[in-house]
Amino acid sequence: MKLQRNGRSKALAIGAMALVSSLSLAACGSDENNNTTASGSGSAAPAAAINCGSKPSALVAAGSTAQGNAIDVWKTNFGAACSGATINYGGGGSGAGVQQFTQGKVQFAGSDSALKPAEVDASKAACTGGQGINLPLVAGLISIVYNVEGVDNLVLDGPTTAKIFDSQITKWNDPAIAALNPGAKLPDADIQAFHRSDDSGTTDNLTKYFAKTSGGAWSYPASKTWAGKGGQSANGSAGVSAQVKQVKNSISYAELSFAQTNNLKSAAIATGAAKPVEATAANAANTFAKAKIAGTGSDLALTLDYATKDEGSYPIVLVTYEVVCDKGNKADTLDTLKAFLTYGASDAGQKAIGEKGYVPLPKELTDKVNAVIPTLA
Repeated sequence: MKLQRNGRSKALAIGAMALVSSLSLAACGSDENNNTTASGSGSAAPAAAINCGSKPSALVAAGSTAQGNAIDVWKTNFGAACSGATINYGGGGSGAGVQQFTQGKVQFAGSDSALKPAEVDASKAACTGGQGINLPLVAGLISIVYNVEGVDNLVLDGPTTAKIFDSQITKWNDPAIAALNPGAKLPDADIQAFHRSDDSGTTDNLTKYFAKTSGGAWSYPASKTWAGKGGQSANGSAGVSAQVKQVKNSISYAELSFAQTNNLKSAAIATGAAKPVEATAANAANTFAKAKIAGTGSDLALTLDYATKDEGSYPIVLVTYEVVCDKGNKADTLDTLKAFLTYGASDAGQKAIGEKGYVPLPKELTDKVNAVIPTLA
């Protein structure tokens, strides 16, 4: 998420504690329900809390599975409040979502990585007179999820995790893992690592973390496409989570919401701080407190510090962007698109997904998003 276009990055000054004061890390539904309309299950927000716009229509979108549970919450609440408006979110991963967006097949795409320059250029064909921009709406963290009998409080660091996912470390009782977990009863068992089979922004953010923290153990460029050696693959956040839940001595990576849904354990990360950092929304909020805007104009792409050593700052985080046209949106769906994005960026929308394991974005950032949405044309 580092679409750097100039040096005008500026810190997002926020109070991390304020972000999480209302969080309840409850479990929620999986992204296997993404191909539904806005009339899904869940508690609906009061109609008065949502401005539906004047021309309700059907939106079609696709992309990130990491935000699938958030979209499920939003479309349920939005659909209950806005008669005639539906949101069909197809998931499929960030890469597929961006591709469909640049081909003009969806009104917005969810991507856990900001558009690359080539993708911005490609978007101009779909955005007549404009281009794709990144609007951050869903913040979360990537859990290193594991299923190892007898190990309840696993600690990992950047180099060790990178080596595990590249098949350089293949046993759970490897000395590198043992050194991080003194006293733990690590089994003499083969590690079964699962990675994403689809092009994934979650993979992109994980490998950005490896690039910053592995000390060269991860020799591949950060990418949405998996490049590590060995392991097995599964589709989507729900797919890898399901595999870890079923397979003994396994490990993978998934957004916190999916870890909670599947009752999976998440490793704490040794960052160089005084103690390992737990995978919690509160600790992720401490990292988002120092996020910077890297985009220009109406583009709100962010940079994040994956190598943070600050106390209580969880390093493996992601922001999911709703990728939209700044100009050239379809006239018949623009009103509903603006209304839906406005609800997602609202205090009510952010609180609703905060109760499902996501991290409410800092108000300074949602204010910027809410300033851009009315300008979409």
